[in-house]
Amino acid sequence: MKNKFPFIALTLALIMTLLAGCSGGGSGSEGETAGTDSKAASGEASSNAGNSGSGKETIQFWHSIGGKNGEFLDAMIKRFNSSQDKIEVVGTFQGSYQETVTKLQQAVAAKTAPDVTMLERSNVQLFADAEVLEDLAPYMEKSGLSKDDFEEGLMGHSYFNDKLISLPFNRSTPVMHINKSMLDEKGLSIPTTWDELKKTAEALVVKENGEVKRYGLTMPYDTWYPIAMITQAGGKFFNDEGTSVGYTTEASKTFKYLKELQNAGALYYPPSQDSGNITNQMFTSGKVGILFQSTGSISGLTQGAKFDYVTAFLPQDKQYATPTGGGNVAMMAASKHKDAAWEFMHWLMTSPEGAQQFVIDTGYLPFTKQMVDSDAIKQLWEKEPNRKVAFEQLQYAVDTNKSVQWPQVEQEFNKAIQAIMYDNKDVDATLNSYKEEVDRILKN
Repeated sequence: MKNKFPFIALTLALIMTLLAGCSGGGSGSEGETAGTDSKAASGEASSNAGNSGSGKETIQFWHSIGGKNGEFLDAMIKRFNSSQDKIEVVGTFQGSYQETVTKLQQAVAAKTAPDVTMLERSNVQLFADAEVLEDLAPYMEKSGLSKDDFEEGLMGHSYFNDKLISLPFNRSTPVMHINKSMLDEKGLSIPTTWDELKKTAEALVVKENGEVKRYGLTMPYDTWYPIAMITQAGGKFFNDEGTSVGYTTEASKTFKYLKELQNAGALYYPPSQDSGNITNQMFTSGKVGILFQSTGSISGLTQGAKFDYVTAFLPQDKQYATPTGGGNVAMMAASKHKDAAWEFMHWLMTSPEGAQQFVIDTGYLPFTKQMVDSDAIKQLWEKEPNRKVAFEQLQYAVDTNKSVQWPQVEQEFNKAIQAIMYDNKDVDATLNSYKEEVDRILKN
């Protein structure tokens, strides 16, 4: 597999560039890379030098978290560096998830890759198949950890080729955000099914002189939400063999449902540019009653909402189902500092000052059973019950887009979404053309 990597690197770099221009951020992206970071990389590969000026062994850690959450990550790294006197972790912001993938591919080819890297969970397989990620199982065993210590719903992108090559870190899931005050005014209950959601969304619509002043439902432009609905309808994004899409009627049902709501004025489907901020602002300003959005938005929505704001599971059709998003951490196989790199990763997973505090600070999901059972998380959930909903929904987590060709497939899926939701193209004809193209991609 290793000899395929330069080819994959070149093609994926091009694909990611195209995706950056046409996508709303990719499945599972909740805008955590929107800000800048004091350690932002210029695009040059980092050095794998083994010693810092303090005499400590230096570990390079690449990540994709900017803005306020990036500050929380910097603080976490500082806590680790202060906790012992042998290892110095240097965290470097590499841009978006897609930008990090491209830079990491270039660094692998140049043999200047970091020791530890963050990867958006759907990109892990690309590097796993290229055999450039370290098998973490032996390190886990020596440390007394096992897969049973982690939440099962977040481990779907950790095992490839019978190896444990990544662990959850900054993980999220979409949930339903609700202006309960608005529902209460209409005597409406929180919807739990698609049928209930349709009736509720339509009942919340306010029109003046034929113009919609208030919508029932909205969601960012992203593949995340249609994928969730397709699985709720009983479909799979890929078939079990990975040779084709795993649905036909379920995708048609999903988009016809959304178009019916859109045409009735009950669904506001935003422009692709800055769609997350647009939909969040509509929700907090009372211009829409229900929002599908990441758990990573709960903190900001809580601050902006001047009404009774609650969260709930995404409604079910045939079943409850939700994709997950966010990033995992992995160790590079070429690292010359693997024991030190693992010591950092182990600290992330097990120390209350590590990822647990980062989760509390940011709103990402707790991913180990130790975190979930901790007094700190229990107190957080008691204070902010909206954040517990996303964790409870993990029992219905489904990994639907596991494929090394996912970036190309996502690009085609975005085209289909745009054609249907923006250009009013025929749903079935669009999906048939999309399926033909995906089948072609998967055969290559």
